[in-house]
Amino acid sequence: MTRPADPRSQAIRAFARQQFGLRGTLRLHRAALGWDLLRAPINVLLAPVFLLTRILAWLTRLARWPAFSAWLSSRRIFLETAVAAQVDTAVTAFIADLDHRGIGPDATPDHVRAEIADYTATRGAVAEMVTTLLVLLSGYLLFSAATPGIISLAGPMAELRARSTAIDSFALGPGLGRLYYGVFPTALSPWFVLGTGVVLAMLGSLVTTFAGLLADPLQVATGTHRRRLDRLLTRLDAASDSGLAREHLLARTGDLSDMALSLWRMIRG
Repeated sequence: MTRPADPRSQAIRAFARQQFGLRGTLRLHRAALGWDLLRAPINVLLAPVFLLTRILAWLTRLARWPAFSAWLSSRRIFLETAVAAQVDTAVTAFIADLDHRGIGPDATPDHVRAEIADYTATRGAVAEMVTTLLVLLSGYLLFSAATPGIISLAGPMAELRARSTAIDSFALGPGLGRLYYGVFPTALSPWFVLGTGVVLAMLGSLVTTFAGLLADPLQVATGTHRRRLDRLLTRLDAASDSGLAREHLLARTGDLSDMALSLWRMIRG
């Protein structure tokens, strides 16, 4: 016989389903239809700064500079989006309810606030990972090429746009234009590639803003949200900090792969 789950585990499971299931995430993302459309791309740009502060906090903790490490860990790098604020409020209320029922973590209010802030930041990193996967899939479907980010996708997309424009405006008609530009490649200016990259970055930021609509229900189905909440409460019980969540490292791995692949293609010409 399977052992029944303890009350806290049951509460975590119910909260994850209610807050991040399909209905919950639809309700949550209604708040994104506003200034979040501007805050989200700024947060994507700030993500490397966040990663750097967390790595430095970890290194200074190893170097036995606990005060400086704690100061770095407490820096709030990201702009608070309306969606993140709602997640913060919901998790705070959830922990307060656990406390009221006598099954909450034994932690100070400051520690609870810090851990919840890290939890919402981790959820943002997952949204970036979803965007990276969608960009990678787009590159594979359109160009049969690896495109782990906007930089590596901008070149092929700009080339496709330039070729389509040149074919449509060919003096002898699109049919002959397609034959001509199948032999002679179109001229591609750096500014055209840059402009395409800017447009793709804007679209990518929009996707990141609403990526939770896809990511949240999947994480509920796989138990990821439940395990992440359980780890949060376990850290609060142990009075330990969250350190650097692997989701942030995975999100930045996509950026580094994107830059490395683009550099390699430039070197190869």
